[in-house]
Parts: sequence; C-alpha cells; structure tokens
Amino acid sequence: MENIKSVYELTKLKDKLQAEFAKNKLRVLVCAGTGCVAGGSLDIYAEFKRLIEAKGLNVDCELDKEDNCQGEESHSGYQVKKSGCHGFCAQGPLVRIEPEDILYTHVKLSDVEEIVQETLIKGHIVERLIYQNPMTGEKFSQEHEIPFYKKQLRRALANCGNIDPESLEEYLVKDGYMGLANAIIKTPEEVINDILESGLRGRGGGGFPTGKKWQFTRIAEGKKKYIICNGDEGDPGAFMDRSVMEGDPHRVIEGMSIAAYAIGADEGYIYVRAEYPMAVKRLKIAIAEAEEAGLLGNNVLGTDFSFHLHIKEGAGAFVCGEETALIASIEGKRGMPRPKPPFPANKGLWNCPTVINNVETFANVPIILNKGADYFKSVGVPKSPGTKTFALTGQVANTGLIEVPMGTTLREIVFEIGGGIPGNRKYKAVQIGGPSGGCLTEDHLDIQLDFDSLKTVGAMIGSGGLVVMDEKTCIVEVARFFMNFTQNESCGKCVLCREGTKRMLEILERIVAGKGQSEDLDLLVELGQTIKDGSLCGLGKTAPNPVLTTLKYFRDEYLHHVENKICDAKVCPALKVYQIDPTKCKGCTRCARNCPAGAISGKVKEVHSIDVLKCIKCGACVKACAFDAIEEV
Repeated sequence: MENIKSVYELTKLKDKLQAEFAKNKLRVLVCAGTGCVAGGSLDIYAEFKRLIEAKGLNVDCELDKEDNCQGEESHSGYQVKKSGCHGFCAQGPLVRIEPEDILYTHVKLSDVEEIVQETLIKGHIVERLIYQNPMTGEKFSQEHEIPFYKKQLRRALANCGNIDPESLEEYLVKDGYMGLANAIIKTPEEVINDILESGLRGRGGGGFPTGKKWQFTRIAEGKKKYIICNGDEGDPGAFMDRSVMEGDPHRVIEGMSIAAYAIGADEGYIYVRAEYPMAVKRLKIAIAEAEEAGLLGNNVLGTDFSFHLHIKEGAGAFVCGEETALIASIEGKRGMPRPKPPFPANKGLWNCPTVINNVETFANVPIILNKGADYFKSVGVPKSPGTKTFALTGQVANTGLIEVPMGTTLREIVFEIGGGIPGNRKYKAVQIGGPSGGCLTEDHLDIQLDFDSLKTVGAMIGSGGLVVMDEKTCIVEVARFFMNFTQNESCGKCVLCREGTKRMLEILERIVAGKGQSEDLDLLVELGQTIKDGSLCGLGKTAPNPVLTTLKYFRDEYLHHVENKICDAKVCPALKVYQIDPTKCKGCTRCARNCPAGAISGKVKEVHSIDVLKCIKCGACVKACAFDAIEEV
C-alpha cells in the first residue's frame, strides 16, 4: 500500500475500499483463531479455495496477497477469507457465509464440498451444520439469531471474526485508523479529555480510570515517554487478549498510537506471551503494514507525530502481568515487581514516564475517538461504562469469548448466553477473574458484573475469566488448584507471598488428602488475610482470594472434608467412600478376592460389607463386581 500522507488521503482511501468491498457477491469467512486452527480450520480454508476455483466461480482474492489466487479485480466474486476468533469456541471450527449471515458449526474438511455445492451455488442451507441448542433442540441458521450472539454487544470484538486480521485494507473498510485521524487533528489535552469524559477504566482488572493514567503521564517530567500494551494474559481459562491480538491487531496498534499522541510518547512495546505465536505473527504483520502505509513510524499521516512500536515476547511468568515486573522484563531483568510509588506514570520503562494498559483497554480507545465519549458510555453503568469481554469456560453449554455491557448479570451470562448447565445439573458457582478474583454463588446470580458491584462481595473482574462450576465440582479442590497455580508463579521476592502461599497450599493438600483438621480452616483465613495485607504486588495481594471466598460461601463443604472425611462432589480420591448395595450383591466374593487391603468381608452367597477404615479407595472392587453392586457415596 502506498504511503498515506494526510487524514484526507486516509478518508478517501477508506471510502474507495468500502465501495469496492460492497461489490462482493459472497464472502466465506473461515475462523482462524487458535481454537479453530487446532481443529483443522486452515485445511478447511484451503479446501474452500481449491473447490471454488475448481468449479469456475469468480474467486476474488485481491485483498489476500499471500495466496496469489487468480480472479478478476472487480470485487464482484466470491471471497474466501481467514478471520480471527468468532468467539463461539465450543462450536468450532466455524464458517460464516456473508451477507446471508449463515453460520456453520463443527465444520469438517469433508463438509466443504457440500457447503460449496448447496450454499454457494444453489443458495440452500446445510441443515445438519447449523447450530442446534443442546438444551432445547432449537436450530438457528443465522449467526445473529443464536442466543450466544444475540445477547451480546460486541464493540471491542466487533472485527474479530469479521475481517482478515492480516489485511490492513479490511481494517480500513471497518473505519480503521479513523480514531487516530480524529485524534491528531486535536490537541493531546483534548484527546485525554475525551478519554476522561468516556469514563473508560482499565480492563486488565484494577479498573483504574484510563484518562487519569494518561493525564498523570503527560504532565510527568521527562523528555522520553513510553507506551506499553500488557498482553501477558496468564490467568487459567482466560483468552480475551489473545483473541483480540489474533483477530484485530490493527485496533490494538491504533489504540496505542492514540495514547502515544496524547502523552507525548514516540516509542512503545507490546508485551505478549511467547505461548501466543499466532498473536505475535499477526501483530508483526500489522506493524509492518501500518509502517508501510504511513500509519506508524515517522511522521504519521504526514504530521510531526512519530511513533515506533516493538514486540517483546514474555517467557510465560504470571507475575509479569504486574506492571513493574513487566517493565523489568522488557529491560532485560528478571521479572520481579518493585514497591510503588514511584508509579510507572512517573518512573516506568528505563525510569521514563510510561503508560501501561492492557489489550482490551487499547481496543476500546479507537471507538471513543471515532464515535465519541457519549457513544461509549451509552451502555454499561454510570461508574463502569462501556462493555467487557469475558472468557466463558467450565461447566456451561456454550463456552467461548463473549462481550457484554458492564452491569450485565451473572444469570444472563450463564443461562442465556452460556445456555445453562449441561446434563440438567445444578449451578454451583463461578470463579471470576482467575487466581485474582473470587467465587460467586447462586446467591450472586443477579449481581451486576462491574468493577464496584463485585468489590462488595469480595470479588473482582480481574482479566475477565469466568469458570462455571456445577454440583459435581469440588470447591476445595478448585481452591487448591488456584493456590497451586499462584504458589508456582510467585516470584519469591517477598516472604509473605513466597512462604505464605506455600503454607496455604500445604493445608489445602492435607485437606483433600483426608488429613485436615477443623482448626486448619481458621488458619487458612488468618494466613490468607496476612498475605493480602503484606504482599508486595497484586499477585500476592490477590492470591488468597479463591480460598477466602470459597471458605466464606462454602464452609460446610470444607467442614465435610475435615470432619466427616467426605467429598460431597466425589472428586477427591482420598475421600472416596465405597459401599455395597445389599439388593444387588450376590455374594460371589469377587470383590473380596480383588481387594488388596483385605477391607471386604462376607461369606459365599451372602451380602458382603466394606470396612471403611481399611479401604484404600483404589476402586479395584468396583471394577471386579459383575453386578454393579458397589458404588461411591
């Protein structure tokens, strides 16, 4: 693409591309997010290209430089495109046909020929490939009618799944870089005021007002200033930032460029986990495209504003999600946090004033500069305007990436967007915000999910992970899992986090092993509060949250583990209790003969019994019984 030297040239190019884009007869979008790629979507994409060309359809790939396919340049043909994540991960690989908005789910390589023949040529819908609600059996052919999508409001994710993430032209068609164009015709102070007026708060978990952070950094003393995008997404079950970087990398770059203009920075870093190779690849492509077009680098859009962007791949340390540890990592040091103040706004990267926001925060910035602060805060709640992305996982019918207005209730997300709990099982809880968050029970289903409401119940949005648990989930084991994660990820710099999380983990492991005592529960609370109060960084201060909130809301389940030595969910192996159903037992003695602990007694042709004190919970008796007479209780 030729260098764009002014806002006028950008607007003119955008209008031209939009007019050409509108001429497309039909467009096939194959999801190429990480989940769908793992399911074989790249092979599906290649097969669509091959078959459409073989059938002589006018394939238009003018915007798809890497494929070099043949076709007219009129944009009147069939486009086959790779897109970013569509969000509906449980149904992948996904294929959407535009403009009819037909969504095909669980697409296999062998399905491609039928889709081409029936849908692209004949205009028929392949019924067996459309979404069917697993709870009601209702079928939906159009994506926007599927409850998973219908209940969402996708703003930060608007382009994810709708454009080719490796095409600058497609981003421009969707009004890409118009937010930057609007920013550079204003003063930096006016841009910051727009962000302040919007009420945008950091989407990385803390919820600090973005405009204030930018304002502090702009007035800080220092000739050199930096912008950092925190893409170090490490929470278990979280993949929001990854999906945005993979599916809409130019939006992240645009948001960072606007921030750089506002605070007076000429250099920035995207800190992204090395475990996200696809995100790294697409960000590099986007940076190169933006530099070639004059949207990044020296004299952006022909102005005096220059901004250079680099990618720093992290080594996968969870603590590097903390801003000062992240800064240390970029500087080539071990990723360990430092005390604050001074805050990065005053002394950040190489002791220069630095703005650090996460991926989703930057993804919202172009919306505000393009459509205005009033548009942004037209949804959400007064103190938490806008939308929020969540990674919906666990025991829920529809797992995937979602975006909803701030203030949406947990009930709406789990039972409407998520489709409810599979197998007619009962909802138990949601772990929100990963290790930094907390537990929300059935009593919290109608709580609004926003920064302030969650604080009242001891939880936080965190990065946006939502792990749904049903009645078959052991709460104590969940707490142990998260504590094991945070203990492993502790950098070890401060004693309270390093040793305190280790002691808490030891207690939890003792409890699930059937060796816990009642006093252990009070000790967990005492340790947890001490760690929260005295740890240096956010990892330590929030590490006890999963334990403290589950103890608060599910204390009875903990008591059953330590007093009755029973796991209600029948998950903890050491707490399994087996008994023989006298109505089914035939007295064949096979269970007794296969028990390695000699815990089963009984005479031939008489009902046998299990000595729970001798039983080692190995399950050998269950496997040996031919009459299904032995069950876990």
